[in-house]
Amino acid sequence: MTKAQRRALRRQLKNTIDFQQKVKEKKSLELEAKSVNQQNYIDNLIDQKTSIVVAQGPAGTGKTYLAVKAAIRALKYKQHGKIIMTRPAVGVDNEQHGFLPGSLDKKMEPWTRPLFDVLREYYSQNEINHMLHEHIIEISPLAFMRGRTFKNAWIIADEMQNATPGQMKMLLTRIGEGSRIVVTGDVEQTDRGKEQNGLLDLTYKLALHCPRGMAKAFLDKRDVQRHPIITEVLNLYG
Repeated sequence: MTKAQRRALRRQLKNTIDFQQKVKEKKSLELEAKSVNQQNYIDNLIDQKTSIVVAQGPAGTGKTYLAVKAAIRALKYKQHGKIIMTRPAVGVDNEQHGFLPGSLDKKMEPWTRPLFDVLREYYSQNEINHMLHEHIIEISPLAFMRGRTFKNAWIIADEMQNATPGQMKMLLTRIGEGSRIVVTGDVEQTDRGKEQNGLLDLTYKLALHCPRGMAKAFLDKRDVQRHPIITEVLNLYG
């Protein structure tokens, strides 16, 4: 190896970012609860014996925020090697993404923006772009997940009240060795009818029998931690 090649290699190694370690130090990765229900949810998220966590509740209760923060925490401490984010794209030509411009990540941007909002608290946009390129973070539309198996991954399935029961079953059977799935949603904000509400269907099933390795967390209006007016808005709509 020539001197020039050695210098180039040193520069490359110097510029390599370990995204499992490089998290903005000013942002704490401790999962802090602000209510009893949130603490129950956090306990489920950090319990390594729980493979699937189902969190249900209204807007502002921290369902998505805590799921993404827990995923970043798991990545930092090397408990998982990648983060996979999925969400039903209801209303977009029956989940057909082909006609939308740009890459698949761009096509999914309107639905994954709330998830990326949390990531940006801990990583710069350049770091997130690199993680996407290296598949440390992956966007996998729900419609495209059939037939896949995810290993050593933290999977966040957001807004799953808009998934059908069949899609929910398909998602939960994608889990592979060393992976966890966090399902979040609000059964009251579905764009589907009750018969086609996959989260409601799963909630009924778990009420009858919650298998070992699965956990459910219910949040309500008392757990809203955004703006206080959100609680009043929820009360207006019953």
